[in-house]
Amino acid sequence: MIFGSVLSTVLLCGSVLAAPAEERSVSFKWGSQKLRGVNIGGWLVVEPWITPSIFDNSGNQDITDEYTLGQKLGHDAALQILRKHWDTWATWEDFSKIARSGFNLVRIPIGYWAYDTFGSPYVQGAAPYLDAAIDWARSLGLKVMIDLHGAPGSQNGYDNSGQRIKNPTWTSGDTVKQTLQVLQTISDKYAQASYQDVVVGIQLLNEPFLPNLNEDTVRQFYRDGYGQVRTVSDTPVILHDGFKPPNTWNAFLTPSDHNAQNFAIDHHEYQVFSDALVQLAPWQHRQLVCNSTDSYTGADKWTFVGEWTGAMTDCATYLNGYGRGARYDGTLQGSPFVGACSWQNDIEKWSPQYRDDTRGYIEAQMQAFEAKTQGWIWWNFKTEGAAEWDAFRLIDAGVFPQPLTSRKFGPVCTNL
Repeated sequence: MIFGSVLSTVLLCGSVLAAPAEERSVSFKWGSQKLRGVNIGGWLVVEPWITPSIFDNSGNQDITDEYTLGQKLGHDAALQILRKHWDTWATWEDFSKIARSGFNLVRIPIGYWAYDTFGSPYVQGAAPYLDAAIDWARSLGLKVMIDLHGAPGSQNGYDNSGQRIKNPTWTSGDTVKQTLQVLQTISDKYAQASYQDVVVGIQLLNEPFLPNLNEDTVRQFYRDGYGQVRTVSDTPVILHDGFKPPNTWNAFLTPSDHNAQNFAIDHHEYQVFSDALVQLAPWQHRQLVCNSTDSYTGADKWTFVGEWTGAMTDCATYLNGYGRGARYDGTLQGSPFVGACSWQNDIEKWSPQYRDDTRGYIEAQMQAFEAKTQGWIWWNFKTEGAAEWDAFRLIDAGVFPQPLTSRKFGPVCTNL
């Protein structure tokens, strides 16, 4: 997850733009059926803010991500920690709760190192858990989107890529070739027709940060990754917009561009990763949802919001990186104080007003995303202690709509 600004779409005035018309064997009606999903984040790629205990208990403050976990502890010690985490963080019972809550899809992030470390200190072992998750999803009627969340050298420099570094080095050296090698392994297995009843999309890479990358190289990578999937089947291929307006990808990998079919764009939408955003009042967060809709219309591909949240603060511990503070309470270097972060992470401390404000914010986003895109995938299914982001806690507290179509408040956006 992280650092999105505006949304993107494939629906404009209620019409599907450039959606493929041929019959497809994938068991999901892309173009008409709404995605209502949840991310299984922090499992096969660990993130400090989702499971801070892994990092707090490591005994080494230099461990800030999964890369340094293996680097500083060594293979065997890191594997022992990760194996316990993989065995317990996501289970069939979790997937069952997801299905019972009305979601129809899970997006599962996984790192390249699950398949080949290419000599890096990452620890292998996550790949079989993806197989287990697919079996769970199949047994429960859930669909799966496989998301390559981390590339060699890091595609964005954030810990969600597996490696927190100042400047991402993906697209230098052999990193793109290595990424495509891993994607070939994923495609050869999961794009097979035998998986199309459950695997309805393969995402080539999560959040490549285009401002720090060579865009021509990224575009060619997308072409090559798409081509690899197409050597196997018509399973939909998904690109992340790279934090650019989705319509800037128009005419790229469309039916008029080498007859590309079944291609979708993933856009991420967060309102907490700047000083200005965390200063917004709850009603302003809701209004920003409505005011942003024009910025993500006009894409010529199926588009969905693959990450979003109910968070209106960045108070979740380590959200901005292990050992770093928050903008909201001024503990992140250079950020002004807005308010205390003494209660946001514990939903039992939320006032009735804050519960309503959060639900209203969630409902506004659901309204906008379903009106303007193919749907949405919430981040995240659960956390150790970040209530604003935690679907399970919010559902149990009556803050996240149940059923998903229920609304406690009337439509927020009148322009949809």
